[in-house]
Order: sequence, then C-alpha cells, then structure tokens
Amino acid sequence: MIYLVVGANGGIGSELCLRLAKPGVHVVAASRNSERLSALAAKTSVQPFPLDATAGGQIDGCIDKIIDQHGRLDGVAHCVGSLVLKPAHLTSDEEWAATIDTNLTSAFLIVRSASRAMMKTGGGSIVLTSSAAARVGLANHEAIAAAKGGIIGLTLAAAATYGSHNLRVNAIAPGLVRTPLTARLTKSDASLKASTAMHALGRIGEPADVAGAIEWLLQPQQSWITGQVISVDGGLSTVRPRASA
Repeated sequence: MIYLVVGANGGIGSELCLRLAKPGVHVVAASRNSERLSALAAKTSVQPFPLDATAGGQIDGCIDKIIDQHGRLDGVAHCVGSLVLKPAHLTSDEEWAATIDTNLTSAFLIVRSASRAMMKTGGGSIVLTSSAAARVGLANHEAIAAAKGGIIGLTLAAAATYGSHNLRVNAIAPGLVRTPLTARLTKSDASLKASTAMHALGRIGEPADVAGAIEWLLQPQQSWITGQVISVDGGLSTVRPRASA
C-alpha cells in the first residue's frame, strides 16, 4: 500500500504516519517544516517530502513523484489545518484569507491532484479533515467554520464525481483535540474545563482518536464507504451532556 499524508508534522498527521508505517506499507509524509519531517522520519520508516499544501504545483509534483516511483497511490490523508477563534467583526482580511487558504484551498488542491492520478491507477481513498465547528454553531468560529464547512461540500461533490472510478472521498470532523495547534486552549485550566464540559464523553480528544478514524477510512476494506463526514468529537456536534451536579 502507498499512502500520502499531507500535514504530517501536526499532532494528528504525525500520529497517523506512525500508525500507517507498517511492514509492506510505504508512507510519504508531507509538510512545510523539513526539520520536523526529518525528526518524524527518524522515528519510523516514512519518506519525508517538504511542500506547501497551498501550492498546487508542489502537490502535483509530490504525487507525480509517488506515481513515478511506485506506479500507484492507494490513499491520501489531508491533515492540514489552522485555528482562528475570533468573531467575524474582529477577523482581518489577512486572517480570513489565510484560514481559507490553509484549510479549504489545500483540501481542494489535494483532491484535484490526487484524483487525476488515482483515476488512472484503479482508485483508492481520500480523507479530508473538517471540524465539528462546521456542524454545530460555536461562538467565535466564523472563519474556521466557513473553511471547514467548505470541506464538507467538497467531500460530498468529489465523492459523487469520482465514485465511478472506484475513488472514495470521505471526511472526518473532530472536536477539540490535544495537539500543538490547540495548545493555547488545552493549557489553560479554565478553557480546558469549559471545553471538556461540551463533550459528552467527558474529555477532549487525543490525536490517536482521530488518526484511528482516518486510518480506518483509508483501508481498502472500507470499499463501500464514500461521501461520509464522520464526527470524531466526543459527541460535541450531536449530544448535549447532562449538567454537572
């Protein structure tokens, strides 16, 4: 099996790489920071590939190289993300553009490039990363909710377009996960307590919770699952927990 993980340096992406890197599986780990990629490669057998996920030419180059080297690409995971927690009236043009570019544009470019290649080699699986914030209204999440909501629309449309080519497109929608990206939230006792209370299972997520779901969707055994957005969020988007006594 040949897999590409874009955003491999993040908490979820790096955990996914560690889970996928098994005997007989080749994992290409792509991200901007080449030093952190080298550190990840030192822990496991992944092949590091520095790139900017918002640059279409770089995504194309990475996937073309994988096809040239291995003859196919079985799965791609989009683990790219950012976090802007501001109401719309306090969000600058630059913050809005960066949020859309980092999250939605990167997802579109991955679908565009991967679909071109994977249609020619028998299909496979693409898994994108949305957010619980795109499925339930959360205050001060306007920019990130819009970007992640766009990923849901992209997932559904691409699943319809490429299903006849045996190419499955799904997404996961995490709640709050303990990663370097969310450290300013999870390191604050007050913020962590408030966030935990919103999750019916009584805790926030860990990278392994989300990486496990992505790994599952990438596997060829899930050959009849496409166009799905799976909430991996401790119940945040659908369940209202009982108030503490």
